[in-house]
Amino acid sequence: MREEQSVVFVVDDDPKVRNSLENLLGSVGLEVRLFGSTLEFLNSPRPDVPACLVLDVRLPGLSGLDLQRELNRLSIDLPIIFVSGHADVPMTVRAMKAGAVEFLTKPYREQDLLDAIQVGFERDRVRRQELRSLSGLQQRFAALTPREHEVMDLVVSGLMNKQIAAHLQVSEITVKVHRAHVMRKMQARSLADLVRIADRLNTMVRPSPST
Repeated sequence: MREEQSVVFVVDDDPKVRNSLENLLGSVGLEVRLFGSTLEFLNSPRPDVPACLVLDVRLPGLSGLDLQRELNRLSIDLPIIFVSGHADVPMTVRAMKAGAVEFLTKPYREQDLLDAIQVGFERDRVRRQELRSLSGLQQRFAALTPREHEVMDLVVSGLMNKQIAAHLQVSEITVKVHRAHVMRKMQARSLADLVRIADRLNTMVRPSPST
């Protein structure tokens, strides 16, 4: 993604703060979207681009920490930079343990905020790239035949071709053919590569094999 496509969301109930942040971030070429409350942010559509959230802690209604918890519950992995004029240690620890990029106490250096935003952007780019990679693996895995799924599982479990043939009650030549198909479809260059691919697939819910 190009840098200009990235978006900074700002949630703060103080119009002066929102305007100040809009001017600051706009001055360095960042696209900014402003919200006066957490509910306004939650109810607004968000573009599918790298992004981060600059979030005040103390807000009327749903607080910044409440919003962080809600985003985690909804599996919305948006990098958050907290800002607060009334932070304490337990609050900061809670936010950071829940995955915040940074917790800045007002008054903060503008450069510290800009640096944190760049860290948030990079974290989101990496996450998005990982999701695209995992999606590609899922699609390739789903393209395997039921027999190829069986052969792949047995190969990565450490069985030799002869053992797989005996287990599936087929010839060893047949196993070699299926194994070659698995390696090609999964774009695996070696057995070790196929094992790593299988480990990544096992971190998500596998799609049902086609029949």
